[in-house]
Amino acid sequence: MSLSPGRRAELLSACPLFAGVGADGVAALAGRAAEVDFPAGHVIARQGEIGTGFFVVVEGLVRVVRDGTELARLGPGEFFGELSVLDGRPRNAMVAAESPTTCLAIASWDFESVLLDNPAVTLAILRGVATRLRAATEASRH
Repeated sequence: MSLSPGRRAELLSACPLFAGVGADGVAALAGRAAEVDFPAGHVIARQGEIGTGFFVVVEGLVRVVRDGTELARLGPGEFFGELSVLDGRPRNAMVAAESPTTCLAIASWDFESVLLDNPAVTLAILRGVATRLRAATEASRH
């Protein structure tokens, strides 16, 4: 599959992390996104390793596992890798393709470049990360 720049932008704008990012910001991110295919069973991100990419699932399914416990299964439109890309620290979970999977990937240095050049994108992503953190924190209290 080869996605046009317009389709990449469409997929990224549908990603919850980018809710509130304007068309110019999404276009900047889409211009840095590469389409990557992973076979079933392939480990995309390893727990404990420094992350070098942010991923949005386009097609397929991935498993998120921390310390041997499955935390989630993510499908089209869902994302992973944002924390390690933003803070430069090791990945807190392993992510592996459950089935043949296509992702849009943005390298950490490209992601950072877009954030530095587009304060509105940075603010929107900060709000998206805060929303996800709040949801996780509230879920753990119940």
